[in-house]
Amino acid sequence: MPGELLLALDSGTQSVRALLFDLAGNLLARSQVKIEPYVSTHPGWAEQEPSVYWESAAAACRSLLAMPGVRREAIAGLALTTQRATVVNLDRDGEPLRPAIVWLDQRRTEGLPRIGGLWGASFRAVGMSDTVAAFQAEAEANWIRSHQPEIWDRTSKFLLLSGYLTWKLTGRYADSTGGQVGYVPFDFRRHRWASRLDWKWKILPIRPDQLPELVPPGTVLGPLTAGAAAATGLPAGLPVVAAAADKACEVLGAGCLEPHVACLSYGTTATINTTFFRYVEPYPMIPPYPAALPHAFNVEVQIFRGYWLVSWFRRQFGHREEQLAAEQGVEPEELFDDLVKEVPPGAMGLVLQPTWSPGVKIPGPEAKGAVIGFGDVHTRAHLYRAILEGLAYALREGKERTERRSGVPITQLRVAGGGSQSDAALQITADIFNLPTARPHVTEASGLGAAIDAAVGLGLHPDFPSAVREMTRVGRVFEPDPKTSGLYDRLYHRVYKQMYRRLRPLYREIREITGYPG
Repeated sequence: MPGELLLALDSGTQSVRALLFDLAGNLLARSQVKIEPYVSTHPGWAEQEPSVYWESAAAACRSLLAMPGVRREAIAGLALTTQRATVVNLDRDGEPLRPAIVWLDQRRTEGLPRIGGLWGASFRAVGMSDTVAAFQAEAEANWIRSHQPEIWDRTSKFLLLSGYLTWKLTGRYADSTGGQVGYVPFDFRRHRWASRLDWKWKILPIRPDQLPELVPPGTVLGPLTAGAAAATGLPAGLPVVAAAADKACEVLGAGCLEPHVACLSYGTTATINTTFFRYVEPYPMIPPYPAALPHAFNVEVQIFRGYWLVSWFRRQFGHREEQLAAEQGVEPEELFDDLVKEVPPGAMGLVLQPTWSPGVKIPGPEAKGAVIGFGDVHTRAHLYRAILEGLAYALREGKERTERRSGVPITQLRVAGGGSQSDAALQITADIFNLPTARPHVTEASGLGAAIDAAVGLGLHPDFPSAVREMTRVGRVFEPDPKTSGLYDRLYHRVYKQMYRRLRPLYREIREITGYPG
């Protein structure tokens, strides 16, 4: 029906996609523009020109509109979802002052004075001083102010990528509360900018006037400008609706509105999320993130370089499968799944701990990854299976933490993200969690979540429960095998859960001796 299709723009780490959905949640058309995840001019840096994201989004829209059967007059509105915590500095004319600092960036600003006064005393009393200091050191704004003061002095707006793309689409400095994940002075409990007395203002150089106006998901941000229409091929005046960050949209697109249904995201960062309408911290003083629906929270535990490990394995050890897939005209996932099937559950004792990047609290700044149990029987197939198992162990640990903190047992799993297309990964997940594990009916769950925000914001569905009921459903369900689950349970409790605690002192020694991670 004319005017009842929804366009989602999904600006991810490795590609930008334009996705066209109907009101039943069917993906009708898809266009993808691949991008370089980042450019690194110094060790640990990750930057990208903001224009890459905008030009790729515009190109994805033009390509989508050129597809057979796609009519732009049938599109009712547009919603945007993006990678989290990537920041852009704009001058007073709205032009970028420097490359965007991508969320994968690892630079830190050391030597900053620690917060004092009542806040400092409070943090010392609860043992959180180091966590706050890590926030301060990780904040991109502090690095820019310290190392590029001339850039900071000219910064009129300091935006997350979602705010920058909203500016390009609508000409308005606004952003969704659902996108505020990063080192900015956001009040996660109230979903607004922090009050002027909040500690974040004391350790960040950001001024209130440098930040965008915040609106809840499902709010119309404004009409598409004539300039954006010319760039994208979309009609000027098309309503642009606030959605949320990619993980939050995945949770919504997977249909996870109740706290007993967890959404696992098998992306560059692997996460387990549950939705609550009350404030629940996964760790003390570590907040839940804003959800893709108003006044809701996503309690999240993340594995920073989660399914990046799968990409790492493929780059280092998977050339044969990649080449065979190209020759046979099949997806590489099929051949990698075959590789997993060569190895019994438990990978013959090979156990991987996937904390391959430092964290703030758990894991801490000293964190490194580990693989134990090697023997002469082990091959790259065992290592690949151990990666999938290790990620599932880590996410099960996140499930148990969420249950302890919230008091709500998790009884169902939905898995989204690129890694969810692996049948082997989902069966391993079902067995390690000992829970039914479902794949959403579309692979583009984050795009679908953004489309749901658009549908509600434009009144095409009356509310979020109705939209989720009409637009989401499960695809294939993977049932756990009791015997395999029993084996995994023993490995999880008796081996995996002991690894980080026992290896942590050695990680600290490695860091002190080698300086890595810095």
